[in-house]
Amino acid sequence: MQFSDFSLDKRLLQSLEHMGFDTPTEIQQEALPIALTGKDLMASSKTGSGKTLAFLLPAMQRIIRTKALSKKDPRVLILLPTRELANQVYGQLRLLVANTQYKAISILGGENFNDQAKALARDPHFVVATPGRLADHLSQNYLYLNGLELLILDEADRMLDLGFEPQLKAINAAADHKRRQTLMFSATLDHEQINDIAAELLKNPEHVAIGQANTEHKDITQQVYLCDHLDHKEAILNKLLSQKEHKQVIIFTATRQDTDRLAKKLAEDGYQTAALSGELKQNARNQIMDDFSRGQQQILVTTDVASRGLDLVNVSLVINFDMPKFAEEYVHRIGRTGRAGAKGDAISLVGPKDWQSFKKVQLFLRKTFDFSHIEGLEAKFSGLKDKPKAKTQKNQPKKSHHKARPVKQNKAKPKPKRDKRFITGIDVGDAPMKRKPKGLPLNDDEG
Repeated sequence: MQFSDFSLDKRLLQSLEHMGFDTPTEIQQEALPIALTGKDLMASSKTGSGKTLAFLLPAMQRIIRTKALSKKDPRVLILLPTRELANQVYGQLRLLVANTQYKAISILGGENFNDQAKALARDPHFVVATPGRLADHLSQNYLYLNGLELLILDEADRMLDLGFEPQLKAINAAADHKRRQTLMFSATLDHEQINDIAAELLKNPEHVAIGQANTEHKDITQQVYLCDHLDHKEAILNKLLSQKEHKQVIIFTATRQDTDRLAKKLAEDGYQTAALSGELKQNARNQIMDDFSRGQQQILVTTDVASRGLDLVNVSLVINFDMPKFAEEYVHRIGRTGRAGAKGDAISLVGPKDWQSFKKVQLFLRKTFDFSHIEGLEAKFSGLKDKPKAKTQKNQPKKSHHKARPVKQNKAKPKPKRDKRFITGIDVGDAPMKRKPKGLPLNDDEG
């Protein structure tokens, strides 16, 4: 199948040819026929499958072939969870709108709000945005979505994980009309929140699922090394980097502090290294990613802000210096290599603190990893034993009853309570009075 089989506009076919795309991927073959007919769509596919074009091409086709509902409001809104992923999609969209009369802008957090408001006032046809910042413009009336024709949510599962559900609902309410089409892409459709939000945002959607999120990537070789502690991790990392020459390397860490420390250490060791984390300003993050994509650095040390959507074709090695908190992020991390048919390597360094996360990854992938080792750097750590399961309530009453018997038999007899009743005479006025306690036998004198 070729792109020309979808009856796309000639200008789009020329742009695809210029971009080097001729044969659609599996997700594109399945999603394009549905999206091009104007139906709502829920789709899932693994990372690196080409889903960006699966929603950009229908968006472009709709803008070119149909009349606008409104001359002022944006016609297409594309929402993404992170600024890096939004920039990636925006870059590809700009290639498609080049040499056309259609305008596209990006609205991202961390950038100048007033400049964005001015850009929105110029009536763009396409808006690529992160949900938080777009919702801010909506609430301050710098943007109206009454004429929105196509709402696209990419990496919807990640947006929900990041807590953007209220913003998504506000955006949906602002563009709630019968003629709107909605396309939702997610790493998985087996997600309770995804199904809940889809029921609210989509109208009788078609479903497309290409592969599973936990399907093993055939072009990526995965290895796991056990580590005793931080110094041991760093020693293994240095050995791995020196053993084999790689085009570019991405190293994932848990926190910004780890990112900065490790990047500084690698730079001291002579590697051209950049550090990327979510706390950096947007222009700094853009510059780092641009420099790395152009090959100015050999190693990028980063948190999970670079785990999704970035199409970096020269990355041949991904290293999990720290295991991810969520098992599905492991798939996105290692998916930064082995792209476009190239081979890649993914290595994970697992210490005692990483063990539980590593077990979750194995469970998610339905795979048991064999451990690799480097001569002279073998780990003493061999994993943590699983905690014993809590005793079920069903067995607890029986056991507690069994233990109660000997305790009851050996229990000391309680001391007799002091009798506080009056049994002696007390002078009241001139006459002595005695009160006989209840139940006591009579004296001989009283008989």
